[in-house]
Parts: sequence; structure tokens; C-alpha cells
Amino acid sequence: MREIKHGIKWSKDLETGNPQVDSQHHRLFELVSDIIEACIDNTCELRLRETLEFLVEYTVQHFIDEEALQLQVKYPDYENHKKLHDDFTETVSGLVRQYLESGSSEELSSNVNKIVVHWLVDHIQYEDKKIGLYIHNMHN
Repeated sequence: MREIKHGIKWSKDLETGNPQVDSQHHRLFELVSDIIEACIDNTCELRLRETLEFLVEYTVQHFIDEEALQLQVKYPDYENHKKLHDDFTETVSGLVRQYLESGSSEELSSNVNKIVVHWLVDHIQYEDKKIGLYIHNMHN
């Protein structure tokens, strides 16, 4: 398994075959892992804020890019995939609200790690890879 003590390690089996999508996924993995490390060395508050800010940007830009790709190739499961993105965007918004209301905490950073890592791994393995396979099959 890719999970490590503090976050998650990117591995090739998570690649979708789309360099832009894979690059964005890889960056998110780095930031989520960094937030857990930061909590160990007492820079958690700053790193948590940075990670949450990145998550907001990520959910907007990455999902726009990925959804545009799906529309471009006429991906048949686009509506379902978009709903998954919309639901995750709400989850991230909830984490941001929790931060704004209560500030940084080890519990919040742990929740960011658990929620984001598990969602991202599952989403890539079970949803994003379908898009990559669909595109691959279009060209063969």
C-alpha cells in the first residue's frame, strides 16, 4: 500500500495516463503529506492554512481541467464524475469552515490527511482511471 506514516506516497499505479491530471494529483499528495510532517515539527498552523488554500484552488482548477477533458472526449459517465467532484468540493469547504471556526489543530490536520488521501486514492483508482482507459480505447 502507498500509505506511509505521515501522509501518502505517490506511486506509478496511480497514474491515469494524462500528464496534466497526474501532475496535479502528485502535487496534492505532496501537500497532504507535508501537513502531517509539519504538525510533528510544530509548523502545523501555517502548513494547514497553506494546504487548505491549495485544496480550494485544486478543487476548482483541477476539476475544471478534468471535466473539460471529459467533455472534449465525450466521456459517457461525465455527469456522475462531475457529481463526485462537486461532493468533494463541499467536503473541502467543510474543512475550510472548520479551520476558520476553530483554527489549526492536530485533529483537523489528521482529518485533512485522512479525508483527502482516502478520497483521492479511491477517486483515482476507481474513477479517473476509467477516463484514461476510455481515452486509450478511443485511440485504438
